[in-house]
Amino acid sequence: MSAKFERLVLDVLKPHEPNALEFARAIAAHGYRVQLAVEEMDEKTESVVLVVEGSLIDFDLVRATISELGGSLHSIDEVEVRGAEPLAE
Repeated sequence: MSAKFERLVLDVLKPHEPNALEFARAIAAHGYRVQLAVEEMDEKTESVVLVVEGSLIDFDLVRATISELGGSLHSIDEVEVRGAEPLAE
């Protein structure tokens, strides 16, 4: 039985550039619906809550994109998973 990630809520630390619009757009470019909320800001970074939704989310791709944009994944705060239908006996 395989599982599909349909929703991830991630705590991410990102630099000010790229800005929130560009950061969210880069992740959404993989075919996902993305929400980004800035929770905290300091001189050089922003702590954001990133919500990624889709029918089949590639977590490794999302994590790699965050890293490529200069961000750091702090935690996975929420996950929604749909399991495959069990085989008939």
